[in-house]
Parts: sequence; C-alpha cells; structure tokens
Amino acid sequence: MKCKLCGKTAAINMRQHRLALCGEHFLAWVPAQVARTVKKYRMFGPDERILVAVSGGKDSLTLWDVLLALGYHADGLYINLGIGNGYSAESEAKARAFADARPGANLRVVDVAAEYGASIPELARRRKGRKTCSLCGLVKRHIMNQAACEGGYAAIATGHNLDDEDAVLLQNALRWSVPYLARQAPVLPGEPGLARKVKPLVRLRERETAAYALLRGIDYIYDECPHAEGATTLLYKEVLNQLEARSHGTKEMFYLSFLEAREQYGLFRAEREALDMHPCERCGQPTTAPGLCAFCRLWAAEEGR
Repeated sequence: MKCKLCGKTAAINMRQHRLALCGEHFLAWVPAQVARTVKKYRMFGPDERILVAVSGGKDSLTLWDVLLALGYHADGLYINLGIGNGYSAESEAKARAFADARPGANLRVVDVAAEYGASIPELARRRKGRKTCSLCGLVKRHIMNQAACEGGYAAIATGHNLDDEDAVLLQNALRWSVPYLARQAPVLPGEPGLARKVKPLVRLRERETAAYALLRGIDYIYDECPHAEGATTLLYKEVLNQLEARSHGTKEMFYLSFLEAREQYGLFRAEREALDMHPCERCGQPTTAPGLCAFCRLWAAEEGR
C-alpha cells in the first residue's frame, strides 16, 4: 500500500479515515490531529503551562512528545505507585529516560510510599473490600490535582485515547452510571482548587499512538499494569474491536455521537451542574463529601492503625 500524499510505502493504513501514510507523513499527521483537538475543545492556549500525567506507557509519552513538538510548555508528572514485579520501577525509568533525552522536558516524580507511608498494593491489602484500581485512581487524581494547582498549571493532560474513552463509555452506558457519564468529556473545566483536566488524544486510536511511539523511537513500557489483568474495560475494548471489524468508523461514531448529544441536547447537564463542592477540612481540595475528602479519609485511617 502506498502513502496517499507522496506515493512511498505506507507505514500505517487508517481505514476509518480511508488514509494510508508513510512514516514521515504520519508523524506530521498525528501532531496536526492533536492540535485540532486542542483547538476544537478549547483545552488550553499556546501560552498556558500544561502538566502531563506520565505513566511510562505509549499514550502518555506520545502525548508529551507531541505537545513539546507543538511548542507547548508541557512538564511531566510521574506518580510511583509502588506496584511490584518491577512494574513501577521500570515505568519510572522510561519516564526519566524520555525527559533526559529532551532538553527542556521537566519531570517531577512523586513516590507514594515515600511521601505518604504506603504503596498502592499495601493500601489495597489493608483496606479490605477496596479494589487496587479504585485506590490507584483516587490517589493519582488527588496528587495530580495538587501538583497542578501548586505548580500554577493551566491544565492536567492525560493520555486517554479513543479506545480508552469508548470502552469506559460502553461500560457506563450499559450500567447507566449517570454520574460517570455526566463527567466523561474531552475537557473537565476547572474551578478554584480544582485543575482543568484535558484529553488531547481522544481522536486517536490506540494503534495510532503505538505507531507514533514506534516511528518516533519512543522507548515505553510494553507490559500492562499487573493489576489490570481481567479488567472489564479490556472486555469492552474487545467487543468494540469486533464491531469495528464489521463496520469501520464505529469507534469514532460511538464516542463523537455521545459528545454531540451532550452538547446539542444538554445530555446530563443537570447532573453536571448539581455538584455541591466545598474544601476538604484537611487538604483544602474541593470535595462533595462532608468533612474530609476521600483521599484524606484514606490516609487518616492509615494513621489510626
């Protein structure tokens, strides 16, 4: 297959776009798509500072690489969760190596066990009934928001791609999890004490971010988090892949139609506007819970052990 733009051998064929591109043109196409997404959803301006949540994987490192290539002031944040079998150590090493190879790419590392006294797996063992992934998400959200607010960043950028968003959307739609559906969007606006959250890769598929990382020579961790094994989102990704194989463009249609319904028909607008936020008594971050936020309650329980 030939590149549609120059006739050279294509490095990737994107059937949903009816577009095959060689390596050179694909590496130019990806940043252009991200730039369009940033502009379309008004994620951030050219002079605003961005904090990129970096995991050491292909999506977050691709995002960081693209934002730097587009000229944004984008710093990285890696949160070491203390996941065993060398996973967290290798992930951190990949993030550090990426930053070291790029002048001006600043990386901040937060070690959860060193900072708060316990790793995520240790917390999960102590908190009976709490899933590791749930605790992980809670801790990461708090630390990312704290780092963004204290650092004066305009937004936190995460590497969620189209496949990620589709899988979560399908899961929440099947369960009609209205609170989660109400918050699923490329941009979650900020407010005092709560940083804006953005997802610049939502128009890119997972295979496209992987291809970009490969062609750019980005060294990322290939293994999935050991705690992600058996996650329901992986099942939903399989289902969506089967639908896509029968009807090209299904993934884009599913997600973009949802966003259109949110915007055009005000889907879940009442739920989005109904949140009553107030500062946590301990950390000051906005929360809907009385007294302490969920993060502070977690560590308060640890202190009381």
